Amino acid sequence: MNPINRAIVEFVKLLPKAVVRKFANRYIAGESLVDGVRVVKELNSKGIIATMDVLGESVTNKDESVQAKKEYLEVLDAIEKHKLKSNISVKPTQMGLNIDREFCYEQIAELAERAKLYNNFVRIDMEDSSTTDDTFYVYRKLKEKYSNVGIVIQAYLKRTMDDIKHPEMKDANYRLCKGIYIEPEEIAYKGKEEIRKNFLRILEYLLDNGNYVGIATHDDFLVNKAYEMIKEKKLGKDKYEFQMLYGVKEKLRDRINSNGDAIRIYVPFGKHWYNYSIRRLQENPTVAWYITKSVFMPNTVSK
Repeated sequence: MNPINRAIVEFVKLLPKAVVRKFANRYIAGESLVDGVRVVKELNSKGIIATMDVLGESVTNKDESVQAKKEYLEVLDAIEKHKLKSNISVKPTQMGLNIDREFCYEQIAELAERAKLYNNFVRIDMEDSSTTDDTFYVYRKLKEKYSNVGIVIQAYLKRTMDDIKHPEMKDANYRLCKGIYIEPEEIAYKGKEEIRKNFLRILEYLLDNGNYVGIATHDDFLVNKAYEMIKEKKLGKDKYEFQMLYGVKEKLRDRINSNGDAIRIYVPFGKHWYNYSIRRLQENPTVAWYITKSVFMPNTVSK
């Protein structure tokens, strides 16, 4: 992010949450499970699948983490009750990773067990680099018992290619994204083109090795390159899907959907919406600039 965009995002962080919330609504379904179910039903009606996420992360006590797990169990029950085409995504630190990784494993294992009962699936999110090793540990341990779990990998981390070549990661189900957390240059690619290049290098390796891949990007260039790769390798539509965030580049979403390819939308909801929204603004400074203009030049922002 260039210095001007960084300054704009930092300014937005100083604004009252009510101001940020007004513009963040495009990225979140709402604060309740009812809101999440409503949005997923709308997406499903268009032939679009989903993954539901209860917002929250970096939990510091077990009681809070157990409560988050209970909320996810309710989400799985709701998906089954309403016959939604959706799975769930969970953040390891929300499940207690920073408290104790064995406790985190037990928490997610309970979710995987409930999901298995419903023939559903649990995606384990990848957070900042301080949690990467422990997240892979938890995933690999879960994978020994459950086939309905998958993991996220980030193309901007220089270690990712080595991680997916680990013997215990064979046949893993992946979501491949660029990555959004701010990491030091020593461990992460910073340039747009080098991140794109590594994304495509990882994607090709996974597709060549028979892994199911959620191609998670809003980058038209990467989507087009992925299509070229899929066509060249003559892959069936059951070998991959595309994934995007709720409220982002809906025209691209609809184009993928109209092609007959599976497109899964990440649908976040919950009371802990603020940190998630700030990360979306860091990813898309144009929206942060729009908020800034609404504060200083309200007459220039269309209603």
